[in-house]
Amino acid sequence: MKKILFLSVGRRVELIQAFRNAAVKIGEEAVIYGEDIDGAAPALAFCDKRIKLCGIKDKGYLEELLKKGAEEKIDLIIPTVDTNLLMLAENKGRFEARGIRVLVSSPEMVRICRDKKKAYYFFKSCSLETPKPIDKLEDFNGAYPCFIKPKDGSSSINAYQAKNREELETYAGKIGGYIIQPFIDGVEYTVDIFCDFSGNPIYITPRKRLAVRAGEVLKAMICMDNRIVRECGKIVEQFCPCGPITVQLIRDGGGKDHYIEINPRFGGGSPLSMKAGANSAEALLGLLNTKIDSKIANVPHVQDGAIYSRFDQSVCMNTKKTFPAKGVIFDLDDTLYSEKEYVRSGFRAVAKHLGDGGLADKLWEYFQNGQRAIDMVLKTLGRENERQKCVEIYREHKPVLHLYEGVGRLIEELQANGQKVGIITDGRPSGQRNKIKALGLDCLDAIITDELGGAQFRKPCDLAFRIMCRRWKMDYEDVVYIGDHVGKDFQAPRQLGMQAIWFRNEDGLYPDGQDNGMASVVSIAGLRELIIT
Repeated sequence: MKKILFLSVGRRVELIQAFRNAAVKIGEEAVIYGEDIDGAAPALAFCDKRIKLCGIKDKGYLEELLKKGAEEKIDLIIPTVDTNLLMLAENKGRFEARGIRVLVSSPEMVRICRDKKKAYYFFKSCSLETPKPIDKLEDFNGAYPCFIKPKDGSSSINAYQAKNREELETYAGKIGGYIIQPFIDGVEYTVDIFCDFSGNPIYITPRKRLAVRAGEVLKAMICMDNRIVRECGKIVEQFCPCGPITVQLIRDGGGKDHYIEINPRFGGGSPLSMKAGANSAEALLGLLNTKIDSKIANVPHVQDGAIYSRFDQSVCMNTKKTFPAKGVIFDLDDTLYSEKEYVRSGFRAVAKHLGDGGLADKLWEYFQNGQRAIDMVLKTLGRENERQKCVEIYREHKPVLHLYEGVGRLIEELQANGQKVGIITDGRPSGQRNKIKALGLDCLDAIITDELGGAQFRKPCDLAFRIMCRRWKMDYEDVVYIGDHVGKDFQAPRQLGMQAIWFRNEDGLYPDGQDNGMASVVSIAGLRELIIT
């Protein structure tokens, strides 16, 4: 299992989804952490866990990130904004000493990317055409219109086209540290480049920018232009990137390419290249597990000519207030009953098979100590050859279970009110069905995610929630989901716009105490007050 932390996730929902989809595709278990100073950043709703840090410019930011990364045993940190790139690059060794990789290039190359004048000389060293920057207004004698922007800017912030000297002087006074470049009229391209940790190229994917908003692409076409790929190969050779970089260029009316800037991180539109076949998220997960040969560039089947159009979508980030719901969906384990009771029930079944009922307590003791209970008991008995049979008995036994006090009455009241009641739970189908039957809940609508096609449909996959709402013919906003595990239970409901209530079960088998800004209760009585209309 790999733990990946995205810093300043903001609106980078597509990027988070790309990594989650890649993990499912290659069968890799990945935990996605997200961090953003804005607790309402939409991409946080798509992460498994959230990390809170002070602001990037605060004095304690670096130490706090080092501490959090070590505490959570993060495997990889991926920055998504320019602001902290140099800090991360300069302190890469401190993270590595804690077993944490940081997906950022060398400090020297980051400095080049952050300074438009240095970037000019870098492009020239690669024998590439690039507009010369002028950093003094009095030295500019070029034609109009021209382009003026911050010397260390990004995302087209404070970047302007000046049509005459008067406008240029106005913008220069507004920006402060600026550069002036000739305005190049032509077609804009972004090139998504992804390399291994040693700078060997894996993907070089040009895309034509068809529509842009605030510096970020809205519509793009994949263009596997051989000349651009070849020219960017020169950049890679000189730059030696660690992971992703994005390159901006303009092809003028005469067909000449003018290279404008480099960003040493995933660009906002990088998921488009991933969708087209240059799946750098999948490659990165492979590199973390040494599943691909990082010394050999992989030439993917890229959908040359594919056009992608992006759109905005809302996600509910604060659900502390709940409203009357037409439908109520419960998680099962540790929400409606105690999972500890199920474990003990299974151990009794195994002990009975082994011919000694007293072994049930020994199994429970090993389990509480974090040991493989069945393996340990069989080892002490010298009966290791019976492991498969004992595991089968545990998984398939008919459990003796009881609903938490008040649950049965709560469900009856919901049904009496005309509210639909259902269950969505993960796990082996036979075992989950046995639990539902033992609890007397087999009359409810129940979806066991594994029955939809395997473990890849477990939460946080949203398919089960979509199916239940369609089955009930209800809008997502009219349904509330109740679960105990913050890490996995609530991503899908919140992304779909459902209401959500966290049952903070401190006696649960896997208690999750992370605050997530949702409505929460610690008792069935408290839950009843929220959902009975």
